This record gives sequence, structure tokens and C-alpha cells, in this order.
Amino acid sequence: MILLLHGFPSASHMFRELVPILEKDYYLIAPDYPGFGNTSSPGREDFHYTFDHITEIIEAFIDKQILNKYALYVFDYGAPIGFRIAMHHPERVTAIISQNGNFYREGLGEKWAAREDYWRYPTQEKRESYRTAFAPNTIKNQYVDGTKEGQVSPDSYTLDIAYMSQPENDEFLGKTL
Repeated sequence: MILLLHGFPSASHMFRELVPILEKDYYLIAPDYPGFGNTSSPGREDFHYTFDHITEIIEAFIDKQILNKYALYVFDYGAPIGFRIAMHHPERVTAIISQNGNFYREGLGEKWAAREDYWRYPTQEKRESYRTAFAPNTIKNQYVDGTKEGQVSPDSYTLDIAYMSQPENDEFLGKTL
């Protein structure tokens, strides 16, 4: 069994090409996080958009599904969630597959220092400057930057752009710690 934890700003749809390859040999589960994909998006006042809280929710999902042994496939945003799950329940995790999943502070780079400053001191000016992370071109470039023309399906970034266009998504997803 493999638990697939997606990246930002995506959803479980990011695994749509991987699932047909793996499903022949593995049982796969790819949940979406609150506010991602087609899940509900509670407002910032009603929900704590932190990696710790999202981890609690995914752990509750794991418990409800009675998943006792599984490998974790973590991608990007899914890494801090998956690594927390592994630390809380190492006896359940049979393997960790990490793609673009950072687990050390130095690997986050300068971009994250600015974001961390915003998280700690969320002024309106910092919030406005951070919104570029959710701009359609920024999202598209996460997929196509460094690839040959025509190699990336526009479905992936177009769907992520649509998800991020939901009201207030830029407010609470940019606040995740």
C-alpha cells in the first residue's frame, strides 16, 4: 500500500499518470488536503492551515481507513506532512519515497526565508507581495520551467490555476507553516 501525498498547489490529480502504472502492483490512496483540489476550504478564522494541523487530519483519515502499514510517497508540500506522519507512527511506515521533498531547513533556500517572515509578521504589504506565488504564470512555470516545449500537459497547471482561483485560497494556503 502506498499513501500518495501531493504537492502545492496541486491535488491528488497530480498522480493521475502514476496511478495506472502502480495500481497493478499496489493499493494506492491519494487524499487531498483541506483547501486543496475539490475539498472544502474553511476560512482562516475557522481552520488552522498549518502543516501540523493538516498532518492531524491526514492521520485521522489514515486511522479511519485502518491503514496499519504503508509506504509514503511525498511530493513537495506533502513532504512536511508525510515526514510528520512517519515521526508520529514509524511502526506503520514501510518506506518513504520523496520527490522534491525537503526535510532540512537549509534546503528551503532564500525564498522560504521571506515567506517565513510573512508567516511570523503578516502585514498587508507582505501579504500582497506573496500573492505572486498564486499567480497563473507562477503556477504554470512550476510545471513547464526547464522542460521541452509540449512535454507537459496543460491540464495539470490549468487545473491548479482553477483550484487557486477559489475565493480566499491565496489567503489561507499561503499561511501554511
